Amino acid sequence: MLLLRRCHSLTRFGSLITQRHQVTPAVASCAARLCSSSSSSEDHRSHQRVHSLSWKHGLAGLLAGTGAVLAYGLHHHHKAERADIGVQTLKKSSSLPVFSQEEVTKHRSLEDGIWVTYKGGVYDITEFVAMHPGGDKIMLAAGGALEPFWALYAVHNQEHVLEILSDYKVGELNLEDLKKQQAVKSSDPYSSDPERHPVLRINSLKPFNAEPPPEILSDSYITPSAFFFKRNHLPVPQVDPASYQLHVEGLPGGVLTLSLEDLKTRFPKHTITATLQCAGNRRSEMNKVKLVKGLNWGIAAISNATWSGARLRDVLLAAGYKPDVAQWARHVQFEGLDTDVTGTTYGASVPLNKAVSEEGDVLLAYEMNGEDIPPDHGFPVRVVVPGTVGARNVKWLGKIIVSAEESSSHWQQNDYKGFSPGTDWDTVDFKSAPAIQELPIQSAITTPADSATIDRSDETLTVKGYAWSGGGREVVRVDVSLDGGKTWQVAQLRSGEKGQAPEPSPPPGRAWAWKLWEITAPLPPDAQELEIVCKAVDNSYNMQPDTVPPIWNLRGVLSNAWHRVKVKIREDEDEE
Repeated sequence: MLLLRRCHSLTRFGSLITQRHQVTPAVASCAARLCSSSSSSEDHRSHQRVHSLSWKHGLAGLLAGTGAVLAYGLHHHHKAERADIGVQTLKKSSSLPVFSQEEVTKHRSLEDGIWVTYKGGVYDITEFVAMHPGGDKIMLAAGGALEPFWALYAVHNQEHVLEILSDYKVGELNLEDLKKQQAVKSSDPYSSDPERHPVLRINSLKPFNAEPPPEILSDSYITPSAFFFKRNHLPVPQVDPASYQLHVEGLPGGVLTLSLEDLKTRFPKHTITATLQCAGNRRSEMNKVKLVKGLNWGIAAISNATWSGARLRDVLLAAGYKPDVAQWARHVQFEGLDTDVTGTTYGASVPLNKAVSEEGDVLLAYEMNGEDIPPDHGFPVRVVVPGTVGARNVKWLGKIIVSAEESSSHWQQNDYKGFSPGTDWDTVDFKSAPAIQELPIQSAITTPADSATIDRSDETLTVKGYAWSGGGREVVRVDVSLDGGKTWQVAQLRSGEKGQAPEPSPPPGRAWAWKLWEITAPLPPDAQELEIVCKAVDNSYNMQPDTVPPIWNLRGVLSNAWHRVKVKIREDEDEE
């Protein structure tokens, strides 16, 4: 049926396709073979895979805001160029026909063709939509302008993406309609984002993603919210706490709707101290081995805070959860109030047993470090799933769904998954890997910084850092080496603010917070340079791998090899 629709679409716009044949003859011949015979279907499928995938995944990144998918498309695009398959870039030309916006708007289906406009150009993306499983979302842009999507996903507004788009140019928008478009400027969806502290190191401005300087992390057991790493996938939504509503669905009792006041007054307030870590923390070290796709996080996409709110378990019980629900339900899905231009929300899910366990400590948190949660961290309510990757701790929580299925969100199904070092963008199958939930053992050196210089006259060197393990596993030891791993010393662990009594040891399986660590050691007498290394061990005796290459993966997640820092020793100057 799909082939019939494509043939119909191709023949319906014969004159238009002829124009494109002049520039892309390989595409024309493939289209002809598709509709006329199957004798050379292998040749067609081979070409079609290369050409269509480049645009298919590029536009998916453009519209869905997914850097990984966009990178996949760019990879195939450049691979197609290297293969010299004869696909040429269609440059702006006076010979192209001029269309009115009314004519463009008529092309909003596979039967009529899928057209979009961008900066006065008209583009036919029918080939892409017909073969893409997510084409229904892309159809939302059909017959209209791409500018709103560029405004939302500014990271994709780059020259190489525009080059891909140019392959599908079929005409120009008439001057009158172009002026109308220009008169209606796309508002910046990030204009109402909150102010951020200037000390943060920005990895992406829109959406905002930033980490603090590493040395700040080890200064305080509880990370001040201003310095807590920021990980946003979309613009920060403006939520009125007075009209806020949380909907709980999927249970026999029907939909339970709660206000912020309901969460604060109908359920006991529970407080935990928990560390959140981005799946991409320390991705920059994987980039040094081989480039990966994703934000170039350093070692500070991790922070520790106190969180207060209602237990998710209590809310689910109020909504009608009973033990027999576990006979059919397996997951609890979360949807945020942050949306893209198509109305798609950020979403994720966690296993049901984590959500309802008395020992799971999952919170619907409305306070962070004793105050209302700041906008960047999910005001007015976020879910905190301690021991679990940051991506599942959905901010600006709007909906909870008890379900037999995982969240269908892109970020649950097609991102935040780990793969073999041998898996590349040609062979990756996101459906073959489970979504990351609990994170592995982790540690890093926060001071001294890499490439720092130490004076010989100091005689000793103090090394500081953090260590944490997912799933509630407690860090029991951190080993530190000053000679690249030849000899080791055990660091002192800290589970509270310096100078204060340490927090009591948590119950087994509920160690949600990190340990800060420190060691002071004499400088080796003859060394001119030190390679400082740290590695942590948790109470299940999980240990960090010693190098990055064996754990490298194309998305750069789960980076937890021994952390290494090199410093130089400056000799005392001779007195004259």
